[in-house]
Amino acid sequence: MEVEGASVVVTGGASGIGAAIARAMAAAGARGVLVADLDGGGATAVADELAAAGIEAIGRAVDVADPEAVTAMVTTAESAFDGLDIVVSNAGIGTGEGVDAPLEQWQRSYEVNVLAHVHAARAALPGMLDRGSGAFVHTCSAAGLLTMIGDAPYTVTKHAAVAFAEWLAITYGGRGIQVAALCPQGVETALLREADQGIAGRAVRAAGPVLTPGEVADDVVAALGDGRFLVLPHPEVAEHLRGKATAPDRWIAALQRTADALQP
Repeated sequence: MEVEGASVVVTGGASGIGAAIARAMAAAGARGVLVADLDGGGATAVADELAAAGIEAIGRAVDVADPEAVTAMVTTAESAFDGLDIVVSNAGIGTGEGVDAPLEQWQRSYEVNVLAHVHAARAALPGMLDRGSGAFVHTCSAAGLLTMIGDAPYTVTKHAAVAFAEWLAITYGGRGIQVAALCPQGVETALLREADQGIAGRAVRAAGPVLTPGEVADDVVAALGDGRFLVLPHPEVAEHLRGKATAPDRWIAALQRTADALQP
């Protein structure tokens, strides 16, 4: 799907990858962008920035774990922009915890990293299917294809996010719905800086180059135009995925050694 002339919703859009995607969509000619985030002030600031550049933009405070809030967000975009073409479901959280993470953290990770994508699809699909076109971009992380050393809830829920994106693509691709799973490795965001306090952040920074949010956003726009499902701003993720598929025992052993070496 071409971004030029499209209407877009971006969740987690107040900062980091989400804000960069909102800016990239506007730069690529989107006709309207709704920026949503739990931080409503931050979302409005990004929207105001886009509006100052001549793009119709709206900022909204939205908890993506709340299905009613997500439905209201989609309804607002559909009304303001005369339909909704692209939903970038980008909001996500990490924990830096292992199997002993409090159950509340497991539940919140599931709500934000998985169910938020479900809520967005349930709200936006009817309008897209009526028009015969639309696109979803789900930020799933390389952890959704591989693993995140030091963060069990993040790894598990991001795997589920990839699975849901695959299911959407298979089920609705023949009806004009494009789906992209964005799976970057290290990106210089607040989420990574928070993870730097534990093993998870050290593992990400040791794994390869850390990209800027803008570099990731540019790849998202290109992937939509190319019709790609897997969006891999770090090409080495594809190599790791092949290694995992062809020699899983060797792949796990290598990560075991890495995890052991990162222990304080």
